[in-house]
Amino acid sequence: MSRPAHVTSGPYAPPDPARTLTVTSADGARLHVEVHGPDGPPAVVLAHGWTCSTAFWAAQIRALSADHRVIAYDQRGHGRSPASEACSTDALADDLEAVLEAALAPGERAVIAGHSMGGMTVMAAAGRKTFREHTAAVLLCSTGSSRLVARSTVVPIRAGRLRTWLTGHILGSRAPLGPVTPLALRILKYGTMGPGSAPHMVRACAHIVHGCPRKARHAWSRVLDLLDLDHGVGELTVPTEVVVGTADRLTPPVHARALAAALPDCAGLTELPGIGHMTPIEAPELVTTRIRELAAAHVTAPAKLEESA
Repeated sequence: MSRPAHVTSGPYAPPDPARTLTVTSADGARLHVEVHGPDGPPAVVLAHGWTCSTAFWAAQIRALSADHRVIAYDQRGHGRSPASEACSTDALADDLEAVLEAALAPGERAVIAGHSMGGMTVMAAAGRKTFREHTAAVLLCSTGSSRLVARSTVVPIRAGRLRTWLTGHILGSRAPLGPVTPLALRILKYGTMGPGSAPHMVRACAHIVHGCPRKARHAWSRVLDLLDLDHGVGELTVPTEVVVGTADRLTPPVHARALAAALPDCAGLTELPGIGHMTPIEAPELVTTRIRELAAAHVTAPAKLEESA
């Protein structure tokens, strides 16, 4: 698969990885994995959201890879990971476990940051053996565990059956997104970002989202429509921090508050005034800082593991 569309200059242009891996998931699906930074430092694993790719984490990868080993992967059907017939939360959990097993040393634990569907991936995998063996702490950005369509405020009318129906049809549309035009930028900004988002942020998001194949976009929208991972929240027993924007229309703050209340070990809830759904791009320094703090508090570098053995 060719490299997905993204901006090629500025803070959201994805850096070149130190190396790449092709990881095979439980059902044979192939996943594109990037490793950034040197081998010695503590590890961070980044799981992107619906319609995105590793390019979505460009700002975090660039900032963290100087003193962390950063592992980012494309969810199946996104970026450089080929599409698969299997689209389910179990498949997402299988894929994350495969990435952890391939990219981390035995016994090595990392901070896992998941945005939107990436956070749902974490919740789906929370009870899995490999996930628990390799996860030291988690950052959940702009995500939820259930009732995504019913609680979305993309359609600006009163909550109820009509809004849910309209939202489901909009998010599940099979229509091609087409080129990144001024109108496309305005639509994407309204639906996914805060009103004060800078033009270069909106453009970076638009190029990534428009690069997602429409078949994958539609297939995964059906999974999100039926999502029920409330049980996974209770199984996420590692220290977990939650971040959300107050202007998030796709996963409004009600989701983040519910997660924070249900998590066994909530390390904090941060609500960002005026920020929309794309928190790692809209608030890159804060998201990076939260990941860095979780790693400093909970992750031991591989070299230190060897010395204590």
